Amino acid sequence: MIVVTGATGNVGRTLVRMLVGAGERVTAVARRITDADVPQGVRVVAADLGDAESLRPALEGAEAVFLLVAGEDPQGIVGAAKSAGARRLVLLSSQGAGTRPEVYAHAGRFEAAVRGSGLEWTILRSGGMASNALAWAEPVRLHRTAAAPFGDVGLPFIDPDDVAAVGTAVLREQGHDGATYSLTGPAAVTPRERAAALAEALGEPIRFVEQTREEAHAQMAQFMPLPVVEGTLAILGEPTEEERRVSPDVERILRRSPQGFPEWATRNAAAFR
Repeated sequence: MIVVTGATGNVGRTLVRMLVGAGERVTAVARRITDADVPQGVRVVAADLGDAESLRPALEGAEAVFLLVAGEDPQGIVGAAKSAGARRLVLLSSQGAGTRPEVYAHAGRFEAAVRGSGLEWTILRSGGMASNALAWAEPVRLHRTAAAPFGDVGLPFIDPDDVAAVGTAVLREQGHDGATYSLTGPAAVTPRERAAALAEALGEPIRFVEQTREEAHAQMAQFMPLPVVEGTLAILGEPTEEERRVSPDVERILRRSPQGFPEWATRNAAAFR
């Protein structure tokens, strides 16, 4: 049995589908989840990563567990997985845990708990995800406008379906124990280029508006802790060489190139219509 936490999210939903397609028995876990959210035959358990005790019923019979960085008790979550008899943990973390550990200390604590678990473990450090562009969905639908800071700074955003595909491989295959993988897309793309790719997918023009750092800070602070806002803006505006780098890990694991942002935009165009 493979337990997938965050099973209704951008990565988790696809991960569950891929695992089922590969013939695995899956338990899907999220705070609000129903049978309608998953393929037929998947065991569904509502639980909260913010409450390690609530996870215990979901973890019964688990051989492997896919974890997110969520909640404030990584040791409790890992302990619950160990008590349930799980042998393998796969953690979806953030690239920032390696490049900016002082800002992404929360992710760092989860990584430390997983590494110290005594179980087989693999850490997936994802770069920015293509699905972050869904923040543009409403303004694009209403005004055909997309706004972002640092319009000409490129980063190798990754398709969340590729993160799910890597997760599927790592959960099912041997040879990944003790590995920390950096997951990126195939090329750096700027916000201006992402807006253009969405316009191409829609077949309609989209006006790109470059925000000031202050405007972006005020917008992000509505839903992010302030240290994370500062760290995110630093990555977007002044990325390190490592943050700009296209990692070979996705291609090495999947034996194919990662998908680019235009492919993601084409598949998800309906969200912007």
